[in-house]
Amino acid sequence: MTEELITCDLASSSSSGDSEETLNCVKTGGMDCEEPIFSALSGDVKQQAGDATSPTAGTTSDTESGIFSVERELCVAHESELEWFCGTEQKLICCHCATVGPCQGHTVTPLATRVTAVRNELVDVCEKIQLQALRIEKFINQTLTAKEQKLQTAASRARERVLAQVSAAREALEEEEQRLLEEVQREEERVEQCLLTQRAHWSQALESLSQTRSHLVHTLTDMQDAQLVTSVQKIAERVEAAEGVGEPCDTDQLNLNPGCSDSKLLRGLWATAVLLGPNASGSSSLKFDERTVSPLLSLSDDFCTLTFLHKKARQSPQYDPARFDCLPNALGSLSMSSGTHSWVVGVGQSAAFKIGVCYSSLERKGSGNEARLGNNSQSWVLSHYDGDYSFCHGGNKVPLQVARKPQKIGLLLDWPSQTLVFYELDSIAVLYSVTHPFSAPLLPACAVADRSITILH
Repeated sequence: MTEELITCDLASSSSSGDSEETLNCVKTGGMDCEEPIFSALSGDVKQQAGDATSPTAGTTSDTESGIFSVERELCVAHESELEWFCGTEQKLICCHCATVGPCQGHTVTPLATRVTAVRNELVDVCEKIQLQALRIEKFINQTLTAKEQKLQTAASRARERVLAQVSAAREALEEEEQRLLEEVQREEERVEQCLLTQRAHWSQALESLSQTRSHLVHTLTDMQDAQLVTSVQKIAERVEAAEGVGEPCDTDQLNLNPGCSDSKLLRGLWATAVLLGPNASGSSSLKFDERTVSPLLSLSDDFCTLTFLHKKARQSPQYDPARFDCLPNALGSLSMSSGTHSWVVGVGQSAAFKIGVCYSSLERKGSGNEARLGNNSQSWVLSHYDGDYSFCHGGNKVPLQVARKPQKIGLLLDWPSQTLVFYELDSIAVLYSVTHPFSAPLLPACAVADRSITILH
């Protein structure tokens, strides 16, 4: 019997006697139907007899099943047993409360039915908890145990991989160290031999000149006039020999070649260590100097993005001696003359740009080579134009082999070692590096003739 049907029966009853009879019949039937659930919950296994539909049997089943462990309470208003449950007010009521009392018209169910529903819910909850407990137990006994075993294997492999990589790197570094030290040793010996040769040659020349000078001084001071006149030929020969000694000249052969210690492997590892190491840091305050921005470019509000302007969008800014007037150039705001600095420029899809460094004395006016980045002795840039990449300095171009078009290019300037490195950000692959005796503070320098470039922090 559904709750709606029970409510309808209670609401349509006209007398208390009929209500009592109807309630008793409903209660008896409900108890009989639900007795197996109660028996199972209480742990008793009972045989269902044919007289289970009698009121006595129903009452006995209720008591034995544990529904009513104590004597039922009575309704305060009607002094009847609280055999019903009002779902609207969530409380126990008697049959009079349901038919003529305050709960008339509410959704009510027999107490036994309500107890059965609650017990069934508890059974469902217990089953769910039991299933959850089984899953947890399975997770602990199977999954976690398997994970522990896999962890040991994975950790062992990770250690082996780390050791293998470090060992390979160490072996390569040791070989490179040995090669470079031998190269430096050979170069040192070469220069020492040159110095010894030069010392011996010029010492001999100096001795020869000293002897010639002494002889000429003796001739000048001690020789008689007649003898002096007749010795002109000999004197001329000695003077010619002295003049043939020549002048000493300092050449690069007398200096240690700095390339003897140059190593692409070490340079790449050094750059990676500086960029990714525990003390890595970028120039977070770097921006473009608004005063230097060419009228061919527009500068974003955060002073970090340069955009090339088409002719119709260009404006004529107020004259400033620091501004580039004819070329699409701009300089950074950070002057670098010590320490190590790194910054990243996002070039995106720009097909024409230059990024690098320059002296602050770089020419700002006109379109000559003196103001073109990379076309003079005061600027060092990586250039991308017409699909080609190159390093430019002093008007010379060094073509670069780029595996893939970089979206972000990093620059690393190490002042103590006088080294400038261009690298591809994602892979930390060194695109080009140059060592130069910089003689003045450097400024970041950029040029863009297509789309935009941005300083990234």
